[in-house]
Amino acid sequence: METLNHSVIVPYDFTEVAMNAVAHAASLCKNLNTGLTLLHIIKKDSEQKEMEQQLEAELQKIHEIHNIRPNGLIREGSIFKTINQVAHEIEATLIVMGTHGMKGLQKITGSWALKVIVGSKIPFLVVQDAPKSKDEPLKLVFPVDFKGENKEKLKWVQFMSRYFPSKTLLFSASSKEGALDPRTKANLVFCKTFLEDKKIDYELVLAKNTASFSQETIDFAIEREADIIIIMTTRDIAFHDYVLGAQEQYMIANSAKIPVMVINPRTDLMKYGYGNFG
Repeated sequence: METLNHSVIVPYDFTEVAMNAVAHAASLCKNLNTGLTLLHIIKKDSEQKEMEQQLEAELQKIHEIHNIRPNGLIREGSIFKTINQVAHEIEATLIVMGTHGMKGLQKITGSWALKVIVGSKIPFLVVQDAPKSKDEPLKLVFPVDFKGENKEKLKWVQFMSRYFPSKTLLFSASSKEGALDPRTKANLVFCKTFLEDKKIDYELVLAKNTASFSQETIDFAIEREADIIIIMTTRDIAFHDYVLGAQEQYMIANSAKIPVMVINPRTDLMKYGYGNFG
């Protein structure tokens, strides 16, 4: 079996949404030159043998469809812990996870997705639909507000730009008069300097402040036919955020079904002031 290290992981539950995630991951793997690992989580060991047979059939089908031979892993546990445990164990590059949006009784809805993601040091790409076929550069929507963690997203923009032709769309929060909060302005200056230094193509657009910033970000992504929205989770997110509906949850399950790359703030980078990027 091929080495699993640095694979792209897809949590796989045999659903159409999981197969959509596989399609996204297969495309990424070919560009990143990494392996693809399907992770199926079971509740008890007695399910192992039956699931091995089912998963082997899926691996073969995926190989035929996407011309990539995935690895399969079956682990006992829960989606809230096991996905991240395996991802860290094999030093995964990225986790591509399908979600069913905000409604319905399926396994991973928007709120469940957020609970799975929080705490991981490895980014998630959360998808709802199959990938669109296009020859144009990727359009990455990069929301910028007053939070210092914004800067952590830059290394992932740099990462994507190494492997994919892309354009970063900086979308900045502002007042109705177009004024910028000093902290937001400082973050924008940092982002622009970073992107220019790395010779990454970008464009800056200011929000109109006619709705919540998360809604305006989604509307902007729809208007520009974006391929990915890159967001950070809120540091120290609380239980009531899951119940009431955190903004990240709303973004992840956006009605336009635009894929969302979700990155957790790294407490181990705080001492560097979020400026320790290569």
